[in-house]
Amino acid sequence: MLVAVTAGEGGGGVLCPLRPDGQPAGPPEPVDDLAAAVAAREATDRPRWVWASGATLYPVLRRAGVRVERCHDVELTEALLLGHAGRWGEPRSLAAAWARLTGAPVPSDPPPRPAAPPGDGQGALFDAPSGPPGPGIEALTRVYADQLARIAATTHPGRFRLLVAAESAGALIAVEMAAVGLPWRVDVHDAILTELLGEPSPVGGPPRRLAELATRIADAFGLRQLHADSPAELLRAFARAGIDLPNTRAWVLRGVEHPAVPLVLEYKELYRIWTAHGWAWRDAWVRDGRFRPEYVPGGVVSGRWATRGGGALQIPKVIRRAVVADPGWRFVVADAGQLEPRVLAAVSGDRRLAAAGGAGDLYAALARDAFGGDRGRAKLALLGAMYGQTGGAAVPALAALRRHYPTAFGYVEAAARTGEAGGLVRSWLGRTCPPPGSTGFAEEGPGEEPGGDPQSPRARAARSRGRFTRNFVIQATAAEWASTLLAMLRTALAGTDAELVFFQHDEVVVHCPADQADVVVRAVGDAGTRAGALLFGDTPVRFPLDLSVVGCYADAD
Repeated sequence: MLVAVTAGEGGGGVLCPLRPDGQPAGPPEPVDDLAAAVAAREATDRPRWVWASGATLYPVLRRAGVRVERCHDVELTEALLLGHAGRWGEPRSLAAAWARLTGAPVPSDPPPRPAAPPGDGQGALFDAPSGPPGPGIEALTRVYADQLARIAATTHPGRFRLLVAAESAGALIAVEMAAVGLPWRVDVHDAILTELLGEPSPVGGPPRRLAELATRIADAFGLRQLHADSPAELLRAFARAGIDLPNTRAWVLRGVEHPAVPLVLEYKELYRIWTAHGWAWRDAWVRDGRFRPEYVPGGVVSGRWATRGGGALQIPKVIRRAVVADPGWRFVVADAGQLEPRVLAAVSGDRRLAAAGGAGDLYAALARDAFGGDRGRAKLALLGAMYGQTGGAAVPALAALRRHYPTAFGYVEAAARTGEAGGLVRSWLGRTCPPPGSTGFAEEGPGEEPGGDPQSPRARAARSRGRFTRNFVIQATAAEWASTLLAMLRTALAGTDAELVFFQHDEVVVHCPADQADVVVRAVGDAGTRAGALLFGDTPVRFPLDLSVVGCYADAD
């Protein structure tokens, strides 16, 4: 069953039942209490809700205690369809889709809401939408019907429907995880920071350990003072010592012989912790024992998630020691190892690589099959093929991969050649990469002409885009597998007390009562198996998950 829903003023709204083709199955139904009406319909019919944006409407329902099982998110779907049509980046809101459908001027999407830590405006995330009302129920139903028709016209409609369903489910999960929050022990976090950084400065400057390191760095250069957090000052100091560097990145500094280098590397690591997850971050983002970031499903061009503020997807392992389960509860942490190589095995149609993908350790299976037992060489070859590494020790390894797994090798090579020529590539389910120029590529269109300069800016830009598209077809498909797993796991956990509390690329964290941990472990493993089968059908490739049951996130394997 399908039901379209729009929010109105004063907590009211409009519901409209829909036929499978998106056409209204009855007249619109105005309601005075939208949350109550949605809850009642959810309890009796469990429909798929069609709404303009889950990021806007679902927080309102969650604040009222309403959980829905399924939805179709028009805004997220519009972005996917525009990308598939080669119109990546055009406005994707319901208002923009309605304008395109009716031939009216297309409005720009509203700017993203600024990141708001809990207690400092994030409450707005759970407030009713404000401002002038958007397009009404007629616009929503007609845009939805149009989207169904456009989905049916895609290259692989069945796959694209799965992509839309997984993306829409992700929007529900993102809101729910933000509401639940990741358990966070403030006292443990404070002890970690003091252990690493020393006492905080009473005047707001760097903590004691950073101040001491800055003094030692200046001494190593023979200077009275140096701002160690300033790349420009560090470069000048190295230059005065006779060392010209292109930048102060860690991998560059590690190749330099100078007594300041280990001090600078330590300073950079601790400075990053202080600024990204220090006391100010904790005071801004942790409330009532929970860290509640705002997740953005599909926020990266490959379909991976992002966050809006809070740095949730870059929590250092040492800081994860503060992520401690509630008393009597545990974390079930699931990590999909070797995910992208397994995806390549599943999508490329290479039977020999797919057979190796049926093993627990894909690299070891490759080593036995084609690399004389050398696991490191097998891993180097497969990662080199996916990420475009073409020099050094990768050359002979790639040659062996090409000989033994020509279909898989050709799959990523074809994606690279398409990208170099300025073309678009797609994931398994149909997510389309941005066109040239949209992700920082300098040149539009194809690369150099035959006999042209291979070092010209145009040629270098083409090769850079080729490396991007080579990996896009794999990374975006891996993101689809992970999103599908997450959606299935959400459904499986609906009858338990377990809570999804964290998701990062190919890692899922569930917070659950200790006596339900075994149930959650089985549910996670089953969701991974079902996600692989749903995406790739009958394939020998396995998608095993490394599972840990821990009281502290940092203790997960």
